[in-house]
Amino acid sequence: MKATIDKELLPMKAHYFLFNAGTAPVVPFMPTLAGQLGYSPAVVGTMYMILPIIGMLAKPLFGYIADRYHRHRSLFLGGQVLTGIAFFLIMFVPGMEKPLPKVEFHCHAGVSELRFCSEYGECVERNLERYYGNRTLDCHLNCEAQPFMWDIACQDWLQNKTDNCAANRTNPQIEFGTSINMKDIEDIKDCLFFKVPRDQGQIAGQNVTLYCPADKEYFKTNCTMDCQEDYLKEQLAESAVINTSSAMSMPKFWLFFGLLIFSWIGMAVVVSIGDAICFGILGDRHHLYGKQRLCGSLGWGVFALLAGVLVDHMSLGEVDKNYTAVFWMALIIMGFDVFASSKLRHTQTHLSSNIVKDIGQMFLSLRCVIFFLWCVAIGLGTALIWNFLFIYLEQLDKAFEGCDSSIKTLEGLVMGIQCFGGELPFFFLSGWILKKIGHVNAMSMVLFGFGVRFILYSMLQNPWYILPIELMNGVTFGLFYATMASYASIVAPPGTEATMQSLVGAIFEGVGVSMGSLIGGLLFESVTARTTFEIFGIGAFIIFVIHVSIQLYLQRNSNIDENGKGRVSSASVTASASASLETVKPKNTDNTDKDEFREVDLS
Repeated sequence: MKATIDKELLPMKAHYFLFNAGTAPVVPFMPTLAGQLGYSPAVVGTMYMILPIIGMLAKPLFGYIADRYHRHRSLFLGGQVLTGIAFFLIMFVPGMEKPLPKVEFHCHAGVSELRFCSEYGECVERNLERYYGNRTLDCHLNCEAQPFMWDIACQDWLQNKTDNCAANRTNPQIEFGTSINMKDIEDIKDCLFFKVPRDQGQIAGQNVTLYCPADKEYFKTNCTMDCQEDYLKEQLAESAVINTSSAMSMPKFWLFFGLLIFSWIGMAVVVSIGDAICFGILGDRHHLYGKQRLCGSLGWGVFALLAGVLVDHMSLGEVDKNYTAVFWMALIIMGFDVFASSKLRHTQTHLSSNIVKDIGQMFLSLRCVIFFLWCVAIGLGTALIWNFLFIYLEQLDKAFEGCDSSIKTLEGLVMGIQCFGGELPFFFLSGWILKKIGHVNAMSMVLFGFGVRFILYSMLQNPWYILPIELMNGVTFGLFYATMASYASIVAPPGTEATMQSLVGAIFEGVGVSMGSLIGGLLFESVTARTTFEIFGIGAFIIFVIHVSIQLYLQRNSNIDENGKGRVSSASVTASASASLETVKPKNTDNTDKDEFREVDLS
């Protein structure tokens, strides 16, 4: 029998694919890009605490506007345009100015040299020789000085040719110039040794011989080195790490954060209204949502992997990663998404006369309140993965790779496995799973999956061992998202679909992800990243036990009047509560026996 293609759903599938393909090259790498720009984990955690709150406010607001004024399509397309442009403009935000490289100057027994020690020493040496070849650089050194050093400088370097040189003995700084040949570098035990020609020194405009006799005290001092070379500075300088209070006073931070806010608002609008449009098109076929959403996983997995490979390829020989390609990818793909989404045909069949009142009724239902709290708990764990997993991987990577590490390729593979090995099959099977085990049991499974996943993270030594763990993303995100979206669609009163999807998304991100981002950022700085994942893992198991216990209690007390309007039937409060999408009455037809369907009171 030849399978038929539902052409009405093709633009929806295209949207999910293109929107996720357009955001995948940027969103997962944004926390590590923020670190590269000079912001500490605490700053990253603070930003990602505020961003979901912005989304929490934006989702219900624009969801309400869409439902109230029938502006689903225009707001939907506008959100895509805003997202693409905001992401693209982030490419032009400057990072923090890196400090001058710090080196040690050694002079003894007629030999002078500069020492730079780093765990990336071998790789830095290779990069410098490849970039500069046999070039000689003129450098200026500003060094800490002790009185005996001024004695050597006056007597042996200047040979007492300068009047009152000895008067500088109280000066804590000594400045001089020298030349270094970039081909003459040695790498010994993670330290680079730059040979300094003894006859090519300058002090106060005079040529001097950088000679230190063996019978005098060893001349060793810490210096900053300025060779007027950006590439050398990038290779040798430490990254600036800006704390929260310092960042708040910097215009470039507010430019970066402002663009993130606009992109987050755009994504919030697109995701919430997009899901409402999808369920509107599906009608009574809620169980097919996962098959639409899996197209998004496909787009995310393909382009996240491609973006990771491109970033590594374009960053060869560089200390910092080059993200130019991913911003162009985001802009172009989002343009295609706008075109595909313009073909959507969506008509709202119901309009609530009092949206706020109808949605407010949800908070009077004990089961709905538990559902909202579950969304918060999942948001806590999701924040740690979204915002800090790659930072953790890059910390682990330092022990295995060097400057030319393949960490972005690994991160792309992580996203690919999360999608293809995890989300995609679970989105595809989500309808079947929810019919078999019910929404409540699915919620418990997601909590348990987070606990296992975080404990496994805390045991990692080699970052590449994370790949099989990412298969669990099917449970912790694929099954979670399908459960959250379909449950919200079922319980939403007619005419409030977009508002309800927005509200649930706002609770998940605006409360859960926001709190998780702040807690994760603080823990990353106060304890180790490994300990942070261990704490979250234990917390997930505790919440899992509490959730199961509460649901068992509700199951045994199924006749409790939840909202004062009537009793909930026993059929509606089994362990699978909103157990099956079949419990929602379909449209009546002439040949349908109403008794074949069970009425479920989920209000």
